[in-house]
Amino acid sequence: MLASQPDMPCPCGDGRPYADCCQPLHQGRPAAGAGRLMRSRYSAYVLGLIDYLVQTTLPAQQALLDRQAMEQWSRESEWLGLEVTEDAPDGDTASRARVSFVARWADPDGTRHSHLERSEFCQLDGRWYFIDPNHPLSVGRNDACPCGSGRKFKQCCRY
Repeated sequence: MLASQPDMPCPCGDGRPYADCCQPLHQGRPAAGAGRLMRSRYSAYVLGLIDYLVQTTLPAQQALLDRQAMEQWSRESEWLGLEVTEDAPDGDTASRARVSFVARWADPDGTRHSHLERSEFCQLDGRWYFIDPNHPLSVGRNDACPCGSGRKFKQCCRY
């Protein structure tokens, strides 16, 4: 799928053209919420925008990401769709949210997959970030949060 086609449907599946949906986020505009960020991350996988995927992961986890594996999965998969099943605040703070979704793709051999995930997100300095469950943060609940917010981990990015 070519991102240069102005009227192409957005890969995230919300029905809008890519230029009016995920493209502005891919170009640097902050996501309005965790659900929008999650949709833009799915679109980034479809379009091979690995830098965007890294940049929208919690900064304390970015160095832990396997860019090569992300790029390979993005490039070799046939992306079949996304369904968001939950987009809600997490707890009593507006800076945390969870998004549940089902992502579908096929491997190069045609094997189809469906992945259900409940992702956690946090907002820092007006930007939403994905908290990658594959790279647990090595921090105690009463330690300062590694995101740099100045709050305790248990009150910020814990998951």
